[in-house]
Amino acid sequence: MASLRAAGPLHLGGSLGLSIAGAEANVAIGLARLGHRTRWVGVTGADELGRLVLRTLRAEGVDVTHAVTDPAPTGLVIFEPRIADLTRVAYYRSGSAGSRLAPRHLDAALAEGARIVHLTGVTAALGPGPRAAVEAAARADATICLDVNYRAKLWSPQAAAEALRPLAPRVDVLVASDDELHLAAPAAAGDEAERVAALLELGVREVVVKRGAAGAETFTADGSVASAAVAVPVRDTVGAGDAFVAGYLSALLDGLPVPGRLARAVTTGAFAVAGAGDWEGLPTRDELGLLDAVPGSTLR
Repeated sequence: MASLRAAGPLHLGGSLGLSIAGAEANVAIGLARLGHRTRWVGVTGADELGRLVLRTLRAEGVDVTHAVTDPAPTGLVIFEPRIADLTRVAYYRSGSAGSRLAPRHLDAALAEGARIVHLTGVTAALGPGPRAAVEAAARADATICLDVNYRAKLWSPQAAAEALRPLAPRVDVLVASDDELHLAAPAAAGDEAERVAALLELGVREVVVKRGAAGAETFTADGSVASAAVAVPVRDTVGAGDAFVAGYLSALLDGLPVPGRLARAVTTGAFAVAGAGDWEGLPTRDELGLLDAVPGSTLR
């Protein structure tokens, strides 16, 4: 979707910066910058904003060969900064081209194969067609990564759980913030430990729990590994979760063990919060060590 970012409160007027946004697009860009081959499959409008989305993805090295255009308008999100690192988000996605995504749009891309297929709850929230597309993609012969990525403005917790819980047995890597893990875990599971255990029992290989400034932790059948966050001055938290996922999947593709995956994930997440925009500040591979030289940048 296209994004508009305000410099201040919207009711005061002023200029808006135009860019693009979207959870899967952010991850694709993050992986491409780290040197991986990525493909984005989605539906944009046959309009100028749709052309902006595709042009930006191509410019970032993301393959959009199988992207589809539709007469419906390209979706829009508006970011409005309020206080400190708090940003108000408004979605205009009802009836958008993205909401018309369907399983048939994935056929050609999935037929070409992939090592990892990355999915998010954001797409599943857009309607019956997108939800069916997420379900179809989860059956691909690939490592399936699902980021819960719950958005309260798109659907209720009940609707999210109804859609995401059945996907768990097909998921290899499940990513969730500590406050949204329950949306993917079986309803009977109580605390975090029970939810993690239940997901592993269902066949999830890695349960990755994001804890914000407290870092992250990966649970597997062999136990758990935790990583502190990289402490940097926070400028904008939007897109931090997607940056984290890009770093984690990059290290997974590189064959790094869990500690290395978490280390890269918290690093790319730090780049995201230290800069403005959903994806603009994401690092290239040769920039991963830059935070080591930033005053005040420490693991915590």
